[in-house]
Amino acid sequence: MKYLISLVVALFFSLSSFAQEKTNFRQIDSLKKRILRNEVRDSLSIAKINYKIGELYRYSFLGDSAYHHYFKAEKVFKKLNNDFFTAKTLYGIAVVQKNEKDFTASEVTSFEALTLLNYLTQTNDVKKYKSYVYNNLGLLFGELEQFEESISYHKKSIELKKEYDYINSYNINLSKNNLALSYKKSGNYELAIKYYSEILSDTNLINKTPNFYALVLDNFAHTKYLSKNYKELPNLYFRALKVADSVNPNGGYNSIIINQHLAKYFYDRNMVDSAKHYAYNAKRIAEKYSKDELLTSMFLLSEIEEGERATQHLKAYVKLSDSLQKAERSTRNKFARIRFETQQIEQANVRITRERLWLIIISVILLVSALLIYVIISQRAKNKQLVFAKQQQEANEEIYNLMLGEHERIEEVRALEKKRISQELHDGVLGRLFGTRLSLDTLNMSNSKEAIETRGQYIIELKAIEDDIREVSHKLNTDFISGSGFIDIIKTLVETQTTVYKLEYDFIDDDAINWDAVSNKYKIHIYRMLQEALHNIYKHANASHIDISFKLKNDVICLIIKDDGSGFEVNKAKSGIGLKNMNSRIDAVGGTLHIDSEIDKGTTVTIEVPTNYKEYDDRKNKNIDDR
Repeated sequence: MKYLISLVVALFFSLSSFAQEKTNFRQIDSLKKRILRNEVRDSLSIAKINYKIGELYRYSFLGDSAYHHYFKAEKVFKKLNNDFFTAKTLYGIAVVQKNEKDFTASEVTSFEALTLLNYLTQTNDVKKYKSYVYNNLGLLFGELEQFEESISYHKKSIELKKEYDYINSYNINLSKNNLALSYKKSGNYELAIKYYSEILSDTNLINKTPNFYALVLDNFAHTKYLSKNYKELPNLYFRALKVADSVNPNGGYNSIIINQHLAKYFYDRNMVDSAKHYAYNAKRIAEKYSKDELLTSMFLLSEIEEGERATQHLKAYVKLSDSLQKAERSTRNKFARIRFETQQIEQANVRITRERLWLIIISVILLVSALLIYVIISQRAKNKQLVFAKQQQEANEEIYNLMLGEHERIEEVRALEKKRISQELHDGVLGRLFGTRLSLDTLNMSNSKEAIETRGQYIIELKAIEDDIREVSHKLNTDFISGSGFIDIIKTLVETQTTVYKLEYDFIDDDAINWDAVSNKYKIHIYRMLQEALHNIYKHANASHIDISFKLKNDVICLIIKDDGSGFEVNKAKSGIGLKNMNSRIDAVGGTLHIDSEIDKGTTVTIEVPTNYKEYDDRKNKNIDDR
């Protein structure tokens, strides 16, 4: 709850009377018209007019308008390297920020002003504004309850004032009052009373500046109250209130504070009726002059009143407090927005030109980059396709060469088998035929019953010899690739791979499959997919046994490869090069590839290939032509 008031704030409120505001606004209108009529054209004059308008708005407590014109002036002064006027303007901005409770921003702005002033020749004007900045820092650190810093800056302000304006005791007393205020807030009542007593020792003070006298006297009385020295109370309060009311019969800012102090004093003395009287007086006057002090008065009444009235005052206090906090945030946002918008206006042309230039540069860069990226991606895709095609071709050639090697090996076996059959025909079948022929020749000369029966037996023997010759002929006409020849290659692959991979296996072949109808191209793909599956089992499955089977279902060749390995989660598995190659091959033959797997239960790979390859090839070629 706020009971204390600085001298500067009190003076601001005294300047904000109706007559003063009318004078300020008349001056503001006049200055703005001068700019609009182009009576002033040079930048320095326009900046000084904006500075003056900012000053008038500040004294009228229109912080956002004051900030707007101060900021416009500051930009021009900085551009012209006019450090003194820049520092003066920054001081005005710092005061506005402090009044709107933007203390951090006010501190930064104040130090920026001090930095500029410290580099200038230390004339009386420079010292004066340095003392003003120190005073502002003292007040804002007091609001932040950092009293050591507050006291230090107020003392610096007093020292400077004694250097450049030692004759003007009133100007020095202003800072003394603020210094005493910091001592009072910090709890050092003895030093506060000392400085207040020094100010009040001026017997002409009540005649020269009665409003200031009332303020100091109230602060002096309130310090005594806080130090529990009630000897001259409440008479000191009454004297201060009488002087304040004589200056402003309708009540002013000082009257609000004094009435609040009296209400608090009588409430602590259990004189509730008197406390209510002065608390309501403070509230009534505050409704005209200050929402902050109205807030304080409402809180005071919520303590003094009882029951429903106290609750009503407390609710009103909370509602007004929320409203003031929102207003403070809104004002701070306005300051940021004013700074941002002003910078936007000042830099608009430069920014637009720069943006256009950058837009052209970026557009060219993006266009060239997009073209390069497109070329690179296209080239990479083509390279990948070429590499894959090359790998596929090499793999097919490898399979083909392997099958040719197997074919040569089987041809050698076939030659040996032919030689053996030839020997059998010569030594066995021909010998039997020769013996049978001689026997028949002998029997032809006899027509006995026994001869006829014997001839019948020899005829049966000739039929058996005929069957033997037909079987030998069939074996001699069997092609390597057709029938069991391809299955032999598959068996050789399985046997070789399982031996290398140290796996046990079971192999089942379906005799219903007519391998003669399958072209070598598709046999190579089937061979290669089986080889890749065996390699994956060795590399990833940690299996000990596999089952491999060929089945014919509805004119579809099914190759099933099942292992007892560790298994994997099919949905989460990454597709490697081997699996991609298998998919590519299955697409080439118009088939399907399906993988079932379960953790610790093994994996089953099912490859289905239709037998109507000629129809598939014709359909595939037709689709390509349609494109």
